[in-house]
Amino acid sequence: MDIKLTEKCFKGMAGAYAAMFTPFTKDNKVNEAAIEAIIEHGIKGGLAGFYLTGSTGEWNTLTVEERKLVYARAVKSARGRVKLIAHVGANCTDDSVELARYAAGVGIDWLSSIAPMMYRTNFEGAYYHYKTISSATDLPFMIYSLTAALVPERDVKFFNLKNVKGMKYTGRDYYAAQCLKRRLDKETIWFAGCDEQLLCGLALGNVFSGGIGTTYNIIPRHFSTICRLAAAGKFREAAKWQDEANQVVELMIESDNWTYRKAMMKFVGIDAGICRKPFEPITPAQERAFLKRFAALAMELKLKG
Repeated sequence: MDIKLTEKCFKGMAGAYAAMFTPFTKDNKVNEAAIEAIIEHGIKGGLAGFYLTGSTGEWNTLTVEERKLVYARAVKSARGRVKLIAHVGANCTDDSVELARYAAGVGIDWLSSIAPMMYRTNFEGAYYHYKTISSATDLPFMIYSLTAALVPERDVKFFNLKNVKGMKYTGRDYYAAQCLKRRLDKETIWFAGCDEQLLCGLALGNVFSGGIGTTYNIIPRHFSTICRLAAAGKFREAAKWQDEANQVVELMIESDNWTYRKAMMKFVGIDAGICRKPFEPITPAQERAFLKRFAALAMELKLKG
């Protein structure tokens, strides 16, 4: 990899980020103690930071006040040791602005947002949404492109907006990502969002500076190692770590009930609770059977809980 970024906001940003689970207590409240535990686990695993209240963090089931609580507790727990990116995307842009200003006030490092999900889901709507949010504070802003097709000659306009300095790209068209980045006339930082293809993105060399993903919560050492080895040009060695990580990914995405994903955190000693509705709870027997399979895989791969 050969990406040299000089702006102050990029310092210390490269590497692996967990798209952090929002943990809940048994009575369905944000579990602040578990936030601290997840962050400590990630730091020990070499993560560069955390992406807060994104898709993995169940942003669309959280109230504005709950999201603020996650930001504040993450800042308190991280204590400046890693970078924090607050996803402030919301169905109402005004909510996003309120969240952005709050995040800036409590010490978050970067802001990010998904494009509109319900209304004005065209380019013009996304442009207005991003313009409104990114100009609300002085923090650097990262576009979150989730499964949407990149159109380089069109999407380059996003980067003319105030404070837009990066992208989290959760897609698989790395050629389009490379074409888009090539069109930019300013420094930006990009993160690959498909856990199972992190090394593929990093292999481009001049596009992605790291990755942001769900599985990073569970096995952070794998993803931080992939980023470190890729930065050193050791792709064959990194491929071994990606292959192991992908076996965990395969098990994790077997069900579309994300509560199973949170259950995997119990392997590392962290109870993140269950996912909110519309995800249904799983029975204790289902959880035990699933974690037994994960434990067997972990033993095979010599993962440490």
